[in-house]
Amino acid sequence: MSDGAENRGNALYGPQPDVAGASGYPDAPPRVGFFTDTSVCIGCKACEVACKEWNAIPEDGLALTGMSYDNTQSLGADTWRHVAFVEQRVPCGGQEPAAAHAGAEDVDVFAAAGQLSPVSPDGRTELRWLMASDVCKHCTHAACLDVCPTGSLFRTEYGTVVVQEDICNGCGYCVPACPYGVIDQRRDDGRVWKCTLCYDRLGAGLEPACAKSCPTESIQFGPLEELRERARARVAQLHAAGVTEARLYGESPDDGVGGAGAFFLLLDEPEVYGLPPDPVVTTRDLPAMWRQAALAAVSLAALAVGGFVRRTR
Repeated sequence: MSDGAENRGNALYGPQPDVAGASGYPDAPPRVGFFTDTSVCIGCKACEVACKEWNAIPEDGLALTGMSYDNTQSLGADTWRHVAFVEQRVPCGGQEPAAAHAGAEDVDVFAAAGQLSPVSPDGRTELRWLMASDVCKHCTHAACLDVCPTGSLFRTEYGTVVVQEDICNGCGYCVPACPYGVIDQRRDDGRVWKCTLCYDRLGAGLEPACAKSCPTESIQFGPLEELRERARARVAQLHAAGVTEARLYGESPDDGVGGAGAFFLLLDEPEVYGLPPDPVVTTRDLPAMWRQAALAAVSLAALAVGGFVRRTR
């Protein structure tokens, strides 16, 4: 195998060092993406607002869900950025905050308030919010792109995945293909919509609207390799500070989608944030499926020939 072929990697799964080159861009700029550091997200939703304003996305509901301070619930055709609010109760001194008062008839509310100090003796809060701004992952191996029959979904020179709404026929094949449940059809016309990583802004030398509006730099935009190095350094910094649960999600080229173009620093398991623990691109198993189908076809043909030979005797 030549060096060029090695650099292009596998077309269906695994690491792909040159995503744009494999998609037909020989002189493409460095691949860009998002690194979302959820440890500094304050849940302001500035990214959601900026995304809607820049991309002229329709309003998708102003009522709270009743589950948290969240009026969008998940990503969809009219929600390209979604800030998740996860409320967690952390034990204080080995005991749940409310457990000490369970079943008590006479409670001194002032004493109880004193026991609900925001900081426990070991420095951990009793109640904490995990906030994270979710977005399309712009996968290295994007199943949505692979199954699109019209070419509406395409890979850009920046390594991102974009929908061309004027070509989309609303077939919906891409919706179940996405391992993250990101892409969605708009109810009024059936076409699919998702984050474009502000393709129009990138072409003008601007960063995406969500990253530009983030006040804490929780959403960071830049060359993907540089972001990965920055993310690893941030995890090491948090571990040194005692936040041992900090981990990266989606940054590894060896994962089920070949590495995401938008990855995250999480403070808990992915499932807590509504993310799949082990996403896999559906095309990963295509070679094995075709081999099994070919083997089945050969077996059937052999049986048919055998039956014909016996009958002629």
